[in-house]
Order: sequence, then structure tokens, then C-alpha cells
Amino acid sequence: MCKGLTSLPNSCLERAKELKARLGSILQKPDWKLTCCKLGKNRPTPEECLKWKHSFEKLLSSKYGLCAFTAFLVSEFSEENIAFYFACEEYRSTKSAAKMAAKAQKIYDEFIGSDAPREINIDHETRDITKANMETPSASCFDMAQHRIYMLMAKDCYPRFLRSQTYKEMADRDGCMVHQENV
Repeated sequence: MCKGLTSLPNSCLERAKELKARLGSILQKPDWKLTCCKLGKNRPTPEECLKWKHSFEKLLSSKYGLCAFTAFLVSEFSEENIAFYFACEEYRSTKSAAKMAAKAQKIYDEFIGSDAPREINIDHETRDITKANMETPSASCFDMAQHRIYMLMAKDCYPRFLRSQTYKEMADRDGCMVHQENV
């Protein structure tokens, strides 16, 4: 172990170990592939894949589109964005106030807090507003942060996904199936 590492706070060392483990699993699979498109006989057609190009909403509303986009985000080390977005969607449907408070804290701790293991990229103002909203969690307490992440994905990640070689192959391929050797 490096002498310099012993002087780092435990939280830094834990974060470094977490990142090393995460990178290790990704490095074992250097190319993103669509294992979800290999499930069952009902794979998306190239036509369905082409519909994803029409809007980000169409991509997210498709089971296989969501899977493909998530795999792409994993390859770009930004899967926390889609995880946060859907955690907020699920949270919003919570009816019980007691469950809402617990779920809100879990989402905050995982994605927004200062030591969040899957910290999302939001500005300080949004982070501060979301933190203030945690005082009395409501169905809308994550709305601003969720909107920021949605816009980040729609304006940044989504266009890169559409330009990716794997997406182009999916849209040109019968059955939209991507084999590992073709990626």
C-alpha cells in the first residue's frame, strides 16, 4: 500500500475501493452489449429501434430501448442517472407518508448526499433545494433534481447513444440482436 494512502480519510479509501470494484467489473466487459435483447423470442425489430430515434421518451418507454440505453450509460460510467430517474418515478407513487420519508432518505443518501455512493451531477442550487425539501418529504421533493438529470440525459447522453456504433448496428440488424463478437 502506498504511504500516501494511509493518510486519507476512511471515506476516501472506501470510495476508492468501490470505484475499483466497479471499474473492474466494467473492464471485464469492455464493450457494452445488449443481453436484454437476447431474452426470449420477442426481440425488438429494427423498426422499433428506429422509433427510439424520434424522441427520448420513446426510447425510455420501450423495454428494450431502456435496456439498451442503460447498457450504454454503464459503458459511460453514468448509470446513476437512469437509476436516480426511475427511483424518483417509483418514489412518487408511494402513498404512505412513513414509507415516503424512508424512501426519500434512501434516495437522498444514495444519489444526492455528500457521501452518496452513486452521486448524480447536479448544481449546488438544485442540491440545496432538494436538501431543504427533505425536511418534509413530499411526492415532489425530488422534482427539480429529477428534471435536471432527465435534461442531462436527453441533451447529452441520448444523442451520443444514437451516434454509437452499437445503436446503428441494432437499427440495421434483423431482430435488433447484437452479438458480442459484432460489438
